[in-house]
Amino acid sequence: MAAVASQTLTGILLMVGFCIFAPAIDVFAKLAGQAGIPVFQISASRFALQALFLLPVAIHFDLLRWPNRAEAGLHLLRGSLILIATSFFFAALKHMPIADAISIFFIEPFILTLLGGLFLGEPVGWRRIIACVVGFGGALLVIQPQYETVGLPAAFPVGTAICFAFYLLLTRKMAQNAHPITIQLFTSCAAFLVIAPILFITRNSSLPGLQLVTVDSYQILLLLGVGIAATIAHMFLTFAFRNAAVSILAPLQYLEIVAATIFGLLIFGDFPNKITLLGIFIIIGSGLFVLMRERKLELSRQEEQTPLQ
Repeated sequence: MAAVASQTLTGILLMVGFCIFAPAIDVFAKLAGQAGIPVFQISASRFALQALFLLPVAIHFDLLRWPNRAEAGLHLLRGSLILIATSFFFAALKHMPIADAISIFFIEPFILTLLGGLFLGEPVGWRRIIACVVGFGGALLVIQPQYETVGLPAAFPVGTAICFAFYLLLTRKMAQNAHPITIQLFTSCAAFLVIAPILFITRNSSLPGLQLVTVDSYQILLLLGVGIAATIAHMFLTFAFRNAAVSILAPLQYLEIVAATIFGLLIFGDFPNKITLLGIFIIIGSGLFVLMRERKLELSRQEEQTPLQ
């Protein structure tokens, strides 16, 4: 029992690592977009680089095992889900402010918490639901969305939230039986195999984001940044879901907004106002509540396991 509690704390710390590194993906992707690289070329480069980075690691640790038909299907499904989630979000940004799109997307921790209870049979207590609600409130203060009716485009970030929740649910399920490095390697390959034919067909298209362009040395560095950040962040994520339940990790996703705000300040000069700072403190408080509660539960379990003298 104590070992399980220790695993949970490890999963929480790994999830914090993901939340720190994940915004770096968006930073490099945004810089790459500003440098003239189409969106789908950035996505394809990300998954190709992830596979290239993880392949020698998998070979070195003897983790390279060809998946069976069922496992290959799960990798393909997981890769497709992350691609669809990304595409939905990009579509949303064409029709609505980014703050509104992000605020709608952050229904995802609620969806993930419920899916964990429904499909994995994991406990979903009222404290974890409250942590999600408090974190969401802090996220709204950070994002400060414009409360306007946006119509049908609001369905796009909802689609992103649903797809990403199922992506994380699959991550939790697959990580129980396969090594995280193997999971990320084959999922990256699957995502690239899905997007590569699309890029080949549309390489000369006039549609924005679908063309292929020749990149210079600066653009290559930005794409490398996307690939490295994505590899590190999603390794943290996969190891986290191997160690802890989705209902525990879901509220911690809001910490990603805190890291994104810090990146925005350091790189793009976006200084947070007082309301944003309040939201950051609320999100951090929600994350600390989850961490401290799980630590308290661990100590309680350890005391129960300690024999009486």
